Amino acid sequence: MSIFEKTKLPEDPPPDGSEANSRDLPTSDRLYNDDIKPVTNQNWSTYNLFAMWMSNVHSVAGYVIAASLFALGLNGWQVFSAIIVGITIIYFFTNMTGGMGQKWGIAFAAACRPAFGVFGANIPSMIKATTATVWYGVQTWVASNALVVVGLKFWPALEGLTKSSFLGLTLLGWICFTIMWVSQILVFYYGWETIRKFCDWAGPAIYVVMALLAVWITAKAGGLGKLSFSLSSEQLSGGAAVHQWFIALAFTVAWFAGTTLNFADFGRLVKSNKAMKAGNFLGLPVNLVLFALVAVITTSGGMQVFGELITDPVLLVARIDNYTAALLGALTFMTATIATNIVANFVSAAMDLSNLVPHVLSFRRAGLVASIVSVIVMPWKLYANPEMVQWTLGSLGAFIGPIFGIIMMDYYILRRQNIRLDHLYTASPAGAYWYSNGFNKKTIAALILAGLIANIVAQLPALAGIAPFAWFFGAGFGAILHYFFSRSDVAATQAQLFE
Repeated sequence: MSIFEKTKLPEDPPPDGSEANSRDLPTSDRLYNDDIKPVTNQNWSTYNLFAMWMSNVHSVAGYVIAASLFALGLNGWQVFSAIIVGITIIYFFTNMTGGMGQKWGIAFAAACRPAFGVFGANIPSMIKATTATVWYGVQTWVASNALVVVGLKFWPALEGLTKSSFLGLTLLGWICFTIMWVSQILVFYYGWETIRKFCDWAGPAIYVVMALLAVWITAKAGGLGKLSFSLSSEQLSGGAAVHQWFIALAFTVAWFAGTTLNFADFGRLVKSNKAMKAGNFLGLPVNLVLFALVAVITTSGGMQVFGELITDPVLLVARIDNYTAALLGALTFMTATIATNIVANFVSAAMDLSNLVPHVLSFRRAGLVASIVSVIVMPWKLYANPEMVQWTLGSLGAFIGPIFGIIMMDYYILRRQNIRLDHLYTASPAGAYWYSNGFNKKTIAALILAGLIANIVAQLPALAGIAPFAWFFGAGFGAILHYFFSRSDVAATQAQLFE
């Protein structure tokens, strides 16, 4: 059965009447299921996407990162300018990855198929799935650890549950981890519509709590005049300041690199390209600058009130005198972290695992598999070993940039945004994206070489000064190598398909 008999195409059909000969290509269940087929009911609005980005940013980890940028030794305007430039770069890149998904209604894994081959696409998608699954576990544990702190603050009797441990976690730790783990599954399991509705209120809710927290901490500190927009005791100037400025920019880009790569998973749901760009603009440049502003006001106020730098908002709200307000604040941060983890990690892991064996794993089943694996890897032990994190997740993460560069070069430059949906979902050797048994060896070679370059930049001690820019090196070399390795093959294929 052809894909055209299973689903209606998006509004933008293949040009030049190329649909005519597509019905001869059978759709393979090794490449297709109801979750990874092209979306036709694109009903997400600008607000839905804006709320999704708020849910992505407004978390404990996001707060810590935002506050940490102001501790690099730069003054306030230098940090804000680095954030603005970095997030503007991400805004344009996200419009590119999301534009591919929105136009054709396809997810990230399917978007990899023209460049890597219908089965070769599992290589980049599994790299993304692996990092997303492990980080999902790490973020769940970080949030549960904060829940432990809050629990002990409000119910000291829980101290007895910390006396014994199993596999590196105390009984209270396991209880809190399980609460966070199950909570995320409940949101995810009911599908995309539940995720959308959850993000719609979770993202804005954290703004209300953060605004109230900022007002409270500012009043305690004696007013805005007592606050500083620089959280570092040392102020840099000259070349050192310029270097740190670029590092702040690189951190901002790296913060969103993973979600940017698989943003087609979300872009495919948005009703129009215009709505997607508007949602991205509100959710990225506008939202991040406001979030960073509130974060630094709150953190700076915390320094004045408590005499120490507290970058964890949960620890900060635990210091609030009013127990009810502190508890509500902590629970809101926990909710926001759940939303962030689902958006940034859970969705990617589930979609990419489903793509690996779509005839076996639906979106829900793949999500459950990812959830179980996130516990098996015992993220609390992994996170406690920085060297292990660097050499495992760091090495895999260094391939994120090359994957992005290859896909964008392939789609926007070599194919000029023209692909064939029916060829994406067929295992027929007659398919344009079949290559050699479903694998494009030239693109895979480009990925390996660019990934090695990015890893050398990220891991080699002698290159520590440019290590924060590993994503840029990987993306650039990935794009260049793919262009020179594959341009003649792509040109021939495109001519055959569309001319």
